[in-house]
Amino acid sequence: MIKRIVCFFGDDQNAKLRWRLLYITLAVIVIADLLVTREHVEFFWDKIPGWSALYGFISCVLIVFVSKFIGHQLGVMKKEDYYD
Repeated sequence: MIKRIVCFFGDDQNAKLRWRLLYITLAVIVIADLLVTREHVEFFWDKIPGWSALYGFISCVLIVFVSKFIGHQLGVMKKEDYYD
């Protein structure tokens, strides 16, 4: 079971299918967010449809870029042959 999952995500032949699954998942999340009632919200941005999905995506991308910057530019990451 695990081998099939790893092969699915590691194989280039499944790239189009993976992208379609990603887009379908994102669409389902945004549609589910549109169906939620927004009567008792604490902050004004909670009234914006799709805000949670957009905020999560932007946060994830920001974490990746900040981590890469810290690793590559600030010298936290070592080269592959560091211990050789």
